[in-house]
Amino acid sequence: MSGGWVPDLLGEGFEQLTLPLTLAGEHSPLVATLVRHLPRPVVAWTRPLREVDVLYVHGWSDYFFQRELARFWTGLGARFYALDLHRYGRSTRPGEAPGYADSLDEYDEDIALALDAMRTFERSGRRLVLLGHSTGGLTLTLWTARHPGRADALVLNSPWLELQIGALARQAIAPLVSARARFQPFGQHPVVDLGFYTRAQTELGVIPTPEYRPDWRPAQGFPTHPGWFHAVLTGQAQIAAGTDVGCPALVLLSTRSTPPVRWLPGMTETDSVLVVDEIARAALRIGPLVTVARIDGAIHDVILSAPEPRAHAYAVMRDWATARFR
Repeated sequence: MSGGWVPDLLGEGFEQLTLPLTLAGEHSPLVATLVRHLPRPVVAWTRPLREVDVLYVHGWSDYFFQRELARFWTGLGARFYALDLHRYGRSTRPGEAPGYADSLDEYDEDIALALDAMRTFERSGRRLVLLGHSTGGLTLTLWTARHPGRADALVLNSPWLELQIGALARQAIAPLVSARARFQPFGQHPVVDLGFYTRAQTELGVIPTPEYRPDWRPAQGFPTHPGWFHAVLTGQAQIAAGTDVGCPALVLLSTRSTPPVRWLPGMTETDSVLVVDEIARAALRIGPLVTVARIDGAIHDVILSAPEPRAHAYAVMRDWATARFR
């Protein structure tokens, strides 16, 4: 750990901890950053999730900034933590390729150090909920399957379990991507994010906030590279082959998708990033006990949707989690 817990940019009640990694970056060792928001002890004692720790992992070209999500879990008595993975958000350093990883397994060290930090002052017997959005959902699904028994529940918010063009197309392009990743891992890809997803959130009023960092979450996403794309395709192929996370899983998805080829007002109430029907099918391959909840009117990050679908998503998470840990 580096320097201990310090105040976080999200303000009162939020703290952050820098986690130095052994992984080497372009100029220096990489770091991850853990953010925490803890419930008031007296209040937590009366709440249903008082013995639960939640660890959240963000998606691609993203970082943790969702105060409301943290307060939702601490309102149920849980201790909430969020991890900015290396090369993302609070963990970015000058000269690094933002978001880049050769393999999603690369994040094992980030997660291990976060869990160690979460447990340093805990007594035994606490339960662990892993909560992942988009690429973070894919990363946590694979991690949970590789570490059976570590998590007690998995909650996935629009996880990127399958490529938008479908399994057959993914299989067709995978050899080409693999070859380029071998010889040009940091080569450039065409820009595919036209900024419509960010525009939808702006029109909904969920961004920006005073502490929002658009440089950590650019409107058109980070530049993508063959090495990173190969890592994602490899993870999705593992999902397609079938895996077992070894714990109950809740998957939150919108009911509809909108192709991001031109701006449409309906993007404020649909997923304009993933093809949700493909994700719903893929979700059934991550284990034997999976609940898929389709939230009408939700966008890609379900908890950043308009008030009504957002409230619906929180109600589903509350009911599912309290039933699980009752």
